[in-house]
Amino acid sequence: MLFNSYEFIFLFLPITFILYFYLLSQRLILGAKIFLVVASLFFYGYWNFSYVPLILLSIFVNYGVGLSLVNHEKIKLSSKSILIFGILFNVGLLGYFKYTDFLIENFNGIFEANVPLMHIILPLGISFFTFTQIAFLVDAYRKEAKEYSLVNYMLFVTYFPHLLAGPILHHKEMMPQFASKYNWVKNYRNIALGLFIFSTGLFKKVVIADTFAPWATAGFDTATTLNLIEAWATSLSYTFQLYFDFSGYCDMAIGISLMFNIKLPINFNSPYKALNIQDFWRRWHMTLSRFLRDYIYIPLGGNRKGEFRTYTNLLATFLIGGLWHGAGWTFIIWGALHGIALAIHRAWQSLGFKMWTWLAWFITFNFINITWIFFRAKDFESAIKVLGSMFSLDLEFNTNILKILIIMIGLLIVLSFKNSMEFFKTKFKFTIFQIILTTTFLFLSFLAIRLGKSSEFLYFNF
Repeated sequence: MLFNSYEFIFLFLPITFILYFYLLSQRLILGAKIFLVVASLFFYGYWNFSYVPLILLSIFVNYGVGLSLVNHEKIKLSSKSILIFGILFNVGLLGYFKYTDFLIENFNGIFEANVPLMHIILPLGISFFTFTQIAFLVDAYRKEAKEYSLVNYMLFVTYFPHLLAGPILHHKEMMPQFASKYNWVKNYRNIALGLFIFSTGLFKKVVIADTFAPWATAGFDTATTLNLIEAWATSLSYTFQLYFDFSGYCDMAIGISLMFNIKLPINFNSPYKALNIQDFWRRWHMTLSRFLRDYIYIPLGGNRKGEFRTYTNLLATFLIGGLWHGAGWTFIIWGALHGIALAIHRAWQSLGFKMWTWLAWFITFNFINITWIFFRAKDFESAIKVLGSMFSLDLEFNTNILKILIIMIGLLIVLSFKNSMEFFKTKFKFTIFQIILTTTFLFLSFLAIRLGKSSEFLYFNF
């Protein structure tokens, strides 16, 4: 079920909200949690119910491993052995569904074999709920988290606002909120702020991001050749499509959750304003950056084992980050480029060099724009088609002026406007202006959905 669908907006969300708070008002706390778990599983299985047994299997195994980590002395197994089993289970599950065909393709290519592909359908959200549970197991191993209630654990994993495309959660930042009696009654300020943030995200997705989508698709997937201007228009269209799509999803998830009095971690903070690649990763997919730092980079040794090892760890971390996004060499190249860029940035800083602010932004933005080409392209040849044309001398101008104007407006928005999360940090008041803005966003978004211009979120593919 999509956040940007009539079924979700007019049926699932209001019904779930009303019944959840009704149960809480009757002091049926456990019943309310069970209801929210069931509603979340319905939300997850709406497209294809066959996904539900898989996520339940993942939940039950990880819950059992978590209990074993807490009680490892009673079952006479070392906590490290239990943790290794849990991580291998999660990585194996993710690997089977996400990377089997990729490995078979490469095996066939290297050994000139003809092993048939399995054509495994990627379950929605598997990358997110897998990383969420790996983080829980590591935290349990470190004695930073424990969960004895199966219902609580299921709620932590399945909570529908974050289930399909993040953010990647920590147990310790979520469960205290569900346990707080102050969150068991409707909070009209949170409802108003949540509705405002949700409407902003919906507008970003269905009006702005989905306007850029056809141009990106035409350049990457349809056109056989591109001139210089068309290639830059193609890459920038995807750069802004991805920005507003992911930013819109993050806003919608946070807004929906806030209506239930639950604050999800901020996952997106104006990343195209970044002045260097490290700053970008502190702003883009912030919970993934946190996961990569805390559960991969630091365990590999971080920056504690010398410069060479630090650079190696950076590269390894982002190779894993690239592969996490998708089973393809283009994703590995994208991850490698970002790992190399972070290593160069670290070396630059260690030498004490400085750069003009405008030049730092220009280099950072264009690096991000160029590397998104590998992220978007369906294969290496498609990436080279766009990238090669961007640096060609074919200056023929036959690009739609309106497209160029909208791209410029997109750049102006991401650089000049406050992001919606700034309202999250301030004393929000639902003024007449904000009521009009929310109503306008919702009306234009519903119109776009009605006209059939809305599509699924890009991060559902990862």
